Parts: sequence; structure tokens; C-alpha cells
Amino acid sequence: MRLFLFAILLGFPVLEAVVLVRLSQTLGWWVLAWMVLAAVAGMALIKEARLSLVARLAAGFAQGRFSIVALTDSARTVLAGFLLIYPGVVSDLIALTLLLLPGPRFVETTARRERRGTFIEGDFRRTR
Repeated sequence: MRLFLFAILLGFPVLEAVVLVRLSQTLGWWVLAWMVLAAVAGMALIKEARLSLVARLAAGFAQGRFSIVALTDSARTVLAGFLLIYPGVVSDLIALTLLLLPGPRFVETTARRERRGTFIEGDFRRTR
């Protein structure tokens, strides 16, 4: 299993390099423009995911809920952002697939908040 994981980790950059060289021979400097624009888009995605996660979690906490959907959507967006920053066409295609395909939707867990009113518990006795 370790050897398989090691082969994937070493094979992915080699695959990216081969695809980049072949595409640059065909398309020329457009590949460089694509890499720069993809890196800028990846940085913007990571920044947007951070801000939206904080906003969605704060809104959920204000209502007494914790949204696991906000966490998973943000994690997918951050992973896609990192893949866009990584130079290569294959990683960009994986990132676009992550962004475009609908992800799993989890049931949101709701914590019940105790509402404390103006009730005071006690015993009542009428004396004469």
C-alpha cells in the first residue's frame, strides 16, 4: 500500500510535466497564460472559501445550528483552489471537476437552545 501511494505521489508531477510540455509545444505561450490565470483563480477561491465559511458558521451558530455542509463545501473549494495553484493541466481539470460536480449533502445537526423565560420555580402556599 505504501509503495502504491508513493508511486502516485511521484507519478502525478511527472504526468503534469509531460502534459505541460506537450501542450506548450502545441499551443505555445497560451499555456503559460493559463497557468498564471489558474493560480490567480485558485488564490481567489481560497480567500472566498475562508470568508464564506466564517459567515456561514456564524449565521448557523446564531440560530443554534452547526452546519457540516458549510465545512464540506468549504473544504472542497479550498482543495480545488490548491489544485488550481499547483501548475499543471491535470490538476486544473481535477479542480474544475471538484467545483462543478455536486457534492454529498449531509443532514445538518441542530442543537436545541434552552429558552429561559421569566419563570421562577417554587412552591406557593397561602397563609391566613
